[in-house]
Amino acid sequence: MSKIQAIRGMNDILPTETPTWQYVEQVTQALVQSYGYREIRFPVLEQSQLFKRSIGEVTDIVEKEMYSFADRNGDELSLRPEGTAGCVRAAEQHGLLYNQQQRLWYRGPMFRHERPQKGRYRQFHQVGIESFGMAGPDIDAEIILISVALWRELGLSKNVRLEINNIGTAADRRAFGAALTAFLQQHEADLDEDSQRRLLSNPLRVLDSKVPATQALLVNAPSLVEYVSPETVAHYDQLKKLLRANDVDFVENPRLVRGLDYYNNMVFEWITDELGAQGTVCAGGRYDSLVSQLGGRGTPAVGLAFGMERLVLLLETIGQVPDSVNQVLDVYLLASDAAVADQVLKLAEELRARLPDVRLMSHCGGGKFNSQLKKAYNSGARVAVIVDTPPDTGEQTVRVRQLDEEGSSEAVTLQNLDAALLKALAQTSAPA
Repeated sequence: MSKIQAIRGMNDILPTETPTWQYVEQVTQALVQSYGYREIRFPVLEQSQLFKRSIGEVTDIVEKEMYSFADRNGDELSLRPEGTAGCVRAAEQHGLLYNQQQRLWYRGPMFRHERPQKGRYRQFHQVGIESFGMAGPDIDAEIILISVALWRELGLSKNVRLEINNIGTAADRRAFGAALTAFLQQHEADLDEDSQRRLLSNPLRVLDSKVPATQALLVNAPSLVEYVSPETVAHYDQLKKLLRANDVDFVENPRLVRGLDYYNNMVFEWITDELGAQGTVCAGGRYDSLVSQLGGRGTPAVGLAFGMERLVLLLETIGQVPDSVNQVLDVYLLASDAAVADQVLKLAEELRARLPDVRLMSHCGGGKFNSQLKKAYNSGARVAVIVDTPPDTGEQTVRVRQLDEEGSSEAVTLQNLDAALLKALAQTSAPA
């Protein structure tokens, strides 16, 4: 019988990989909480109409990439392809938005049926940060500053660059879209296949084409900046002023439009040159009309999202994962003789209760002493605690042994074990 394999593009994250994921998750959680953002959790499965109304029925995501099906009741359901729509649905349904300001964040798996490649998968994990009820450019700047702080915390500031653009209102984009369509129709035969398909359904997405020949044609295309309203220009100019005041470098990219229909006004992307074609590591913008599109009252909103897979890949590619991330164990407990093996588990539980910050593993499965000691060395722990056979007379002792090349050890009483263990760990510090 053949073995069952994981679905293509839906990857296992193995124990050797999860420490880096946990590191990024912990840094992210601490950071967003320091800005006053609260976590929200919502289902991975939603009504398909939620994404059709928010993302846009003529986007690649809805047309080609969603995992959609009819359930036993005949309801059309989809695995979430992104997080913003579900976040808005949940917040609106539970009364969190009207006449309120909310700062929310979430994390979890998303699903898109596209061709898997390095940094792009069918199940991917995303962190999103969203704010509601604030219309000014100051909250736009805050969202971007959170990402700036994240790159600083992860040591990525020199490996990413910020691109921003003002895409105006929906009415601005309709006017621009008409002019862009008229221009592209004159060159339709020279467009790539995807751009030809988008020409009449969603012409702004042609601007996002990665095909060099199409990009060369767009050099002479109408510019969105010629169509944006004075109000959005004023908002955008104030945002740039706030970014400069906070020493945030950025590049204005007039071709940046983002791939989701709900964006308006300010949009941005963080780009890296370290990952080839998968260069966008974080993106976001304003989406002031989305709440009303989904049946709520008009609510200004802005947010960002980044994919965990791509961020982890970037950290690994440039060697920016701290050595300490992979140090997952401090102490390994073992017995010098089978006669005292049952004491190992009991002592381990006692130490965990008294020293909760110490990461401790007790040996299980028996075996000769040398075999146990070899496992202690292979475990990655820095110190071993060896339970010895009690003497006929006198006080019970254990050995605290450094798990290095010298393997020096010290016999201590159980009463003095905690202090001796902490001293040994301090002497054998974890990797920086």
